[in-house]
Amino acid sequence: MKKDFTPEDELLFLALGGSGEIGMNVNLYGCQGKWLMVDLGMSFGANEYPGTELMFADPEFIEERVDDLLGIVLTHAHEDHIGAIPYFAGDLGVPLYATPFTADLIMRKLEEAGLADQVELNVIDEDHGSLEIGPFEITYIPLAHSIAEGNALLIETPYGRIFHTGDWKLDEEPIVGEPATEEELMEIGDEGVLALVCDSTNVFNPQASGSEGAVYRGLLEEVARHKGKRVMVTTFASNVARLQTLGEVAQETGRQLCVAGRSLDRIIEVSKANGYLKNFPKTLDFDAAMRVPRGQIMFLATGGQGEPRAALARIADENHPISLEEGDVVLFSSRQIPGNELAIGRVQNMLALRGIVMVSDRQSEIHVSGHPGRPELETLYDWLRPEILVPVHGEIRHMKEQTRVGKAKGIPYNVFQKNGDIVRLAPGKPGKLAEVRTGRLVLDGEVIVPSDGDAITMRRRLSRDGLLIVMLAKGGEIQVEGIGLPLDEDYDAFIEEAVADVRKALSRLKGAAGRDRETVKETARLAARKAAQRWSGKKPQTRVILPLE
Repeated sequence: MKKDFTPEDELLFLALGGSGEIGMNVNLYGCQGKWLMVDLGMSFGANEYPGTELMFADPEFIEERVDDLLGIVLTHAHEDHIGAIPYFAGDLGVPLYATPFTADLIMRKLEEAGLADQVELNVIDEDHGSLEIGPFEITYIPLAHSIAEGNALLIETPYGRIFHTGDWKLDEEPIVGEPATEEELMEIGDEGVLALVCDSTNVFNPQASGSEGAVYRGLLEEVARHKGKRVMVTTFASNVARLQTLGEVAQETGRQLCVAGRSLDRIIEVSKANGYLKNFPKTLDFDAAMRVPRGQIMFLATGGQGEPRAALARIADENHPISLEEGDVVLFSSRQIPGNELAIGRVQNMLALRGIVMVSDRQSEIHVSGHPGRPELETLYDWLRPEILVPVHGEIRHMKEQTRVGKAKGIPYNVFQKNGDIVRLAPGKPGKLAEVRTGRLVLDGEVIVPSDGDAITMRRRLSRDGLLIVMLAKGGEIQVEGIGLPLDEDYDAFIEEAVADVRKALSRLKGAAGRDRETVKETARLAARKAAQRWSGKKPQTRVILPLE
């Protein structure tokens, strides 16, 4: 293999994101000198990157080889699979491929970013549509998921066939869409599958994920229980099947519908434009909805993950045109995404304080996951019978566990990999060839920067230790100002002592040292910082400002 990692007469796999975390899915397949990208997703900002909104897998590896990148194939329209497109597709400059619903959402993103005329977006027939890109022949295989047009990709290469699952589950009552049948998937297995590259998210769930049809019945029963009360349901905006269910539940229980949240409005619009939600009831605006008798209205709201600016948080904080009162009901028809527990808890506590009743999927069958539990994984193994299993889309623990499940089911090769691992799938025994640099980028304001760069690192230090500013004026005047130090009552005394310490330290500088600006700055910095540490136990970031020469 060449040092520049160009794929030769072989089939390679490389995850830049999504293998080591849930989100930021970016996968590469290499063959005969060319690369194919599958998905280009993002995650939302994390607490360890203060002040940031979005997080991306660093595409540096493929940017350096962009002349060999043939295209980007998108499995479905969740943000962790398409969310990075407006930020990187223009620079990558290759065609995008997606089924109609996914393509519609992508085009709207490109239009908002002013890139609609700069990025080629190809719409592929959702019913087992296929395309050829260099040495790759790709067929979309519809699978059930919590969004319209969830797809696996069957990728045929000169070295064998890959079944890349995307996000999926098995569902006998999917509500929206027609996933591939057991017979169709077994036929794919009969024709041979070299590698199954598979979603690991719910590998620790010992039960199957459950059916959207069962959720319909659970929601119908739950809403019917709360006669005379306003009912609000929060769910993932992208779950078109759930929206279809909620529209039907509203009609069955004699309730009119009101939608709160721009992402819900967008998904409903795109769904209708692509042939979904055909019988979705007409919705009321906020003012009209608030005039409807309490037991005859149902609200759909964004914010089930505790997002502070989403509709549910604003309603809980009584800062929204929609209002709920004691005894009204909020149904959480969604799961807690790991990491969001505190934010969700804050919203739920605000609701609880006002006497609003809350029901989650732990109390009633009002939500099922869109990812496969262990029984579904084992069933898919039996149908496809791959030679190689490559777990993706999960944290390390999820992917390690799936390799164990695959081994127990008799799959010959179970390859654990993480972001940055180049894996040779064929020819020969599959395994890791090399490790390349991967990283994270974050959207900081309107600028994309490294997550470990100076700006984020400094902001993290400031949030932990505070800031100390020392100003040295001409004539020997010294000023010290502390920001974010835990010295509310002792602040003035601390400042007085810090100024005295700086003056004393500077007085010790003699001759050339006293005239050297850098020496003066460092001496003043250390003296002030030691005073802050003595008073507060903190080591604040300390900056010294000297008078102009």
